[in-house]
Amino acid sequence: MAKNLILVIVGHQGYIRHIEDGADYASENELLFDSISNTYLPLINLFYRLEAESVPFKVSLVLSPMLCALFDDPMVQQQYIEWLDDRIALGEKEIIRCKDDDSLCDNARSILAQYKKDKADFCDKYEQNLLKQFAEIAKNEHLELIATAASYAYLPHYADMPEVLNAQVEAGLYSHRRYFGAAPEGFWLPYLGYADDVEKVIRSYGINYTILDTRSILFSKDSPADGIFSPVRCYNSLVVFGRDKDTPADIVAEETGFMHNPLYKNLYKDIGFELDADALGNCSASGKARVATGYRYWSKQDTVYDKKAALAQAEKDAKTFLDAKKTKLDAAEGLLNGNDASLVCAFDAAMLGQDWAEGMYFLEQVIRGSEGMTLSCGADLIQNQFSLPKIKPYPSAASGTGYGEDLLDSSNGWMLRHTRKMCERMIDLAGRFPDDTGLKVRLLNLGAKELMIAQCGDWAKMLHEGRYPEYVTERFKQCIASFIAVFDSLGSNTVSTEWLTKIEREHPLFPWMNYRIFSKKK
Repeated sequence: MAKNLILVIVGHQGYIRHIEDGADYASENELLFDSISNTYLPLINLFYRLEAESVPFKVSLVLSPMLCALFDDPMVQQQYIEWLDDRIALGEKEIIRCKDDDSLCDNARSILAQYKKDKADFCDKYEQNLLKQFAEIAKNEHLELIATAASYAYLPHYADMPEVLNAQVEAGLYSHRRYFGAAPEGFWLPYLGYADDVEKVIRSYGINYTILDTRSILFSKDSPADGIFSPVRCYNSLVVFGRDKDTPADIVAEETGFMHNPLYKNLYKDIGFELDADALGNCSASGKARVATGYRYWSKQDTVYDKKAALAQAEKDAKTFLDAKKTKLDAAEGLLNGNDASLVCAFDAAMLGQDWAEGMYFLEQVIRGSEGMTLSCGADLIQNQFSLPKIKPYPSAASGTGYGEDLLDSSNGWMLRHTRKMCERMIDLAGRFPDDTGLKVRLLNLGAKELMIAQCGDWAKMLHEGRYPEYVTERFKQCIASFIAVFDSLGSNTVSTEWLTKIEREHPLFPWMNYRIFSKKK
């Protein structure tokens, strides 16, 4: 009997793209650039290192279409290189500033060396093409790439609109094939949001499995005897895995989560918020919001950061994590009547470097130390797809307290009424203009893209958490205004080609978009 540990890393981000200000980037761009340096480049390097050392491993990875579009954008790539140059220049100054304190100077040198390596890796080693690297690793069968919805929309909000669900799934799958050159076996539901009959849409596109929150499995009408430790299937034979309820809580939970250990780096104490603007060079602009620079020298206990001690703690935490998962699988082994036991541990990619500086090293130790368990992917475990027990999953999510209520509350509820009205109009437009060409097609495709940007679940999440509320509100209103302009132009049969070209240039997302994906299926 095998004990399978399935590690799922979920990478996604709202479509935040600022190119109009030259090198003076908006602070929101830091979200993407920080993720490249601290998560995605290290993740690629980790996978290649493990392959070179012949370490057996398998990991599942979700890269949302919007994130892929940003990675693939030449303007964003150039911005990232300039962003690295600014931090390298700052690091050279920091070594001089900290020269009288050996501990601080060592930390500055280490961070500077990493930024220089990031630039060499991104520009020379990987030729600015991160997506190609993930695709290559997937070809070597160490990585399973899982598709997800086009704009990471919370699908239960549109469960009564099959055309919208079809559009999100179809565009997400098209994006996946375009960037990675292969059709996926699995589909990740954003925020694990499940509502009745969502599985019918997913399965209709040839998807073989998905992952649901624990509640969806255990609260189902036909609750399976094996719980979440064996895959089951919906009545249309879509295979379903249940997510381990303790992950990522064992990593992020306040006070008890691994990432809060006092030895770890304090990511909130950055020189970008402490030094004078003049000392920060191009990393800070006069009159602009302060941004993190990555030069952080302190631990969570306000002592100078000791990297060696922090990494040693990460090794201990990885062992604790693995011991807990193995204990679960051992206990399940005695209850499954000889069936293989499987456990799905899913967490956001942001935990690996962005929210937890030592997170990537933790992941490496988990992969290297998984003796007694087999690192697997969902696609490896569905060979008996049509003989699995059948269930009707219970509606739930892995957001809020289990039902996505944080994505529809007093802070962000106003957004949904606008996106639903936009959906109604987009479905109507797709039906009224089924065979048009020229400017009308450009307008309709733009309307579809603006709708999908507005549907992105990150906006509601950011408002709920109080992150960049002014930006999110303005960004969302821009989508509404652009969509209304499209709708009115089609209604009056007039269009400003100058305006259309300007918006297309600002939002080059999904250049392959075909508005007909919102058409009613016949």
